[in-house]
Amino acid sequence: MRTTCAIAGGGPAGAVLALLLARAGVEVTLLEKHADFLRDFRGDTIHPSTLQVLDELGLSEEFLALPHRKTDKVLVWTDERIVEAASLRGLKSRFPYIAFVPQWDFLNLVTAAARRYPSFRLIMEAEVVGLIREGGAVRGLRYRDRDGEHELRATLTVGADGRHSDVRRAAGLVPVEHGAPMDVVWFRLPREPDDLEDAFLRVSAGRMMVAINRQTYWQLAYLIPKGRFEQVKAEGVEALRASVGELVPFLAGRTGKLTSMDEVSVLRVAVNRLRRWHRPGLLLIGDAAHAMSPVFGVGINLAVQDAVAAANLLAGPLRAGAVPETLLRRLQRRRLVPTLITQLAQRVVQARVVGPALRGSSRPAPLPRDLSRLPVVGAIARRFIGLGVLPEHVRSPEAPHAGGS
Repeated sequence: MRTTCAIAGGGPAGAVLALLLARAGVEVTLLEKHADFLRDFRGDTIHPSTLQVLDELGLSEEFLALPHRKTDKVLVWTDERIVEAASLRGLKSRFPYIAFVPQWDFLNLVTAAARRYPSFRLIMEAEVVGLIREGGAVRGLRYRDRDGEHELRATLTVGADGRHSDVRRAAGLVPVEHGAPMDVVWFRLPREPDDLEDAFLRVSAGRMMVAINRQTYWQLAYLIPKGRFEQVKAEGVEALRASVGELVPFLAGRTGKLTSMDEVSVLRVAVNRLRRWHRPGLLLIGDAAHAMSPVFGVGINLAVQDAVAAANLLAGPLRAGAVPETLLRRLQRRRLVPTLITQLAQRVVQARVVGPALRGSSRPAPLPRDLSRLPVVGAIARRFIGLGVLPEHVRSPEAPHAGGS
């Protein structure tokens, strides 16, 4: 088979890039290794930067028609009080809030929009098993599905297949690891109508947990010291239930709904970055190029920004049939700055807040009731969380007669 751009990975980066390229009239094939997009226990936070991209694509109304929750503030619950740590009120955007939407709904929306263009093709249950190399360049990839192994030749191959990227491994690229002091245990508990409305971070000496309101249940991210998941499993579900009940008293009577450690999953947090995101004929974006910490919840949005920048720069050359590596280098230079700054901020929070808190070596410092009102701190946090360091806008035009609605 032949395509102009082969994208491995149907996550936010891969799906958005596929949509933008198909919209620009580029023949694009998106490969997703799973049978659907239904993966639970993700942050699923869509920030204003991504909402602006959806609006520029004419998809914001469809997105906002999906079941979702909005919040315009970030709450931190300490042992003393609940603090408003950041606020998006006043952000210069049509969408001054974070939308919580299950990632599968977001991906179904994006791929459904891509299907409106005849140059888009989606292949599910397609696992990358290798790259096609000719003349010192990548000329496509090999993948396996239920019918066997296939070759897909392409002018450009994009690895957008996450932090455990098969494309990256096949290319022999190894990221530089920056480390993280924590892993995350995900699970859910029922939510009652009179519970808190907003998502919050609960912080106490030795323990931290994020709670996300999913209407009928709380999606809970319980932070544990790095590499301690086997110990948590050995201690058993009773110990986890007791800790959660102590952290969030209004959940204490519901922890019995968590009946087994089989009902939890673990995210092994990594913060890393490739020195080089490209080879001739090959590009890596999103977590495949730079795995982000869950701190600030901006991973999805940074991946989408990578995709928009890639489409802006590469759609024209792809239509012309050639992508010089100088363009791939230019793309990395553009996206490296926001990646570096975001990861630096995440690493500072990990080192100075998360690590000491989980070790119990320091009690969380008392906070003012409303950090968001501090003039400089509030403005920086609002911009950083809402729009990021370098928000991208859709510049690749919709090709005439591309077939979109």
